[in-house]
Amino acid sequence: MLRSLRKSYFHKNTFGRRGLVTVSKDIQQAYDVVIIGGGVAGVTLACALASSPSVSRQRIALVEAMDLSSVKSWKPQQHNYSNRVVSLTPGTMNFFQKIGIKQHLTMDRVHGYRDMRVWDGVTGASIHLDSAILDVKEQTIAYMVENINVQHAALQRIEECRAQGVQIDLFEKTKVAEIDKESTSREDGLNLNDWPTVHLDDGKQLKARLLVGADGINSPVRGFAQIESLGWDYNAQGVVATLKLDPERPESKVTAWQRFLPTGPIAMLPLGEGYASMVWSTYPEIAKALKTVSSHDFCNIINAAFRMSHIDLKYLYQQITSGKACDIGAEYTWRESVAKKSLSDQEIFERENLLPPQVVDIQENSRASFPFRLRNAEHYVKDRVALVGDAAHATHPLAGQGLNQGILDVESLSQLIEKGTMEGQDIGSIHLLRQYASERYLRNIMMISSCDKLHRLYSTDLAPVTWIRSAGLSVVDQLGFAKAEIMKYAMGIEYNGNIRQ
Repeated sequence: MLRSLRKSYFHKNTFGRRGLVTVSKDIQQAYDVVIIGGGVAGVTLACALASSPSVSRQRIALVEAMDLSSVKSWKPQQHNYSNRVVSLTPGTMNFFQKIGIKQHLTMDRVHGYRDMRVWDGVTGASIHLDSAILDVKEQTIAYMVENINVQHAALQRIEECRAQGVQIDLFEKTKVAEIDKESTSREDGLNLNDWPTVHLDDGKQLKARLLVGADGINSPVRGFAQIESLGWDYNAQGVVATLKLDPERPESKVTAWQRFLPTGPIAMLPLGEGYASMVWSTYPEIAKALKTVSSHDFCNIINAAFRMSHIDLKYLYQQITSGKACDIGAEYTWRESVAKKSLSDQEIFERENLLPPQVVDIQENSRASFPFRLRNAEHYVKDRVALVGDAAHATHPLAGQGLNQGILDVESLSQLIEKGTMEGQDIGSIHLLRQYASERYLRNIMMISSCDKLHRLYSTDLAPVTWIRSAGLSVVDQLGFAKAEIMKYAMGIEYNGNIRQ
């Protein structure tokens, strides 16, 4: 353990545990664990380590390039949601409870949903996922939470641990200038040549027994470790926005909707207070147009995306991408009237109840877009280096599991560090770290591959493909055990197999 900055050397204590008694004067800082990246994965790992009775006696550093003052002072404002929202599984929330983050979350901004409706935008084939069929206490499929709420709670938990004597140092507004290793032996006999040295742009140097990259898809830590990141960019972007929904539809509070269109899926996820978060995967030119149309037209296009045929939508795409003057509202109203013309009042009522509430407004300045990428690091570990979250892998967000996979990385790595510490092992040793890679690599590959295959399967309107996928979706919707397995995996929970009829 590293608890001082005096002259030092390795020793074996009476329990056979390796440690550093002191640290050489010319090394400014030396830590057992240095975490690069103060996003959700990074702060969660810091909390997990600080909350472990055995690991909390070690020295931990968290480095973040951004100014976190606004995150620390964050207070929710009614009717004003961040457009950076994550879907957390019950499994993730249980982990947050264990490491003390959940206790600091602003829970009235944590909104669970237990019902999900998914359908094919070409054929109309659908599947209804209702957690009520599971014989489990926790019937929430997922929780919608603003990223800043999670980061704020984690930083509060870190301060709480510091007040309890845990030595965890936060370096914010500090960029990583370089990462290297010593190339020459030291005259004082101290041999830390294989420990990574993190050079910060303010001149500080951090020595790391274990260096963790939680620093995103362009990870400097991964670059230092010379680990290749394999994958490709999709010809798609995700458009996000915060929506105001029709208040006459109360079921919007507990239901999520997702429709697969040939251009990509669109999802509406409840936030509470009659608001919802939207993620629409579509072509870059359409994404660009969606960000520039008027708020009124944007709402009409979203309503159309959940209701109109892909042929009608193709026409609307052409209007907004060409820059031609077009009354989108009038087009939407007319096409909806045509679709309802042959339906009875009862049929119209039943149709509307199977569709999400109408979008009546959009929160100001909430529209944004981001590119979709598929990445997976060739290795998750090297000697004294481990990668978690987006630094290790990135996937298409259509299943909403990207961040949850990153939290599973954090849980696995933190448990391994705890195990290694209790057994007196060197927590930076590749022999120990390989256990983390062994546990997480295949599982992440399976998730990445599944999301990619779903994306390709639904990104077409070719008749043979649409027929096969629709038949499969309809069959699964009739099989309770199959839906139970899908929900169990999506919820990140263990399930005993009992289904309520």
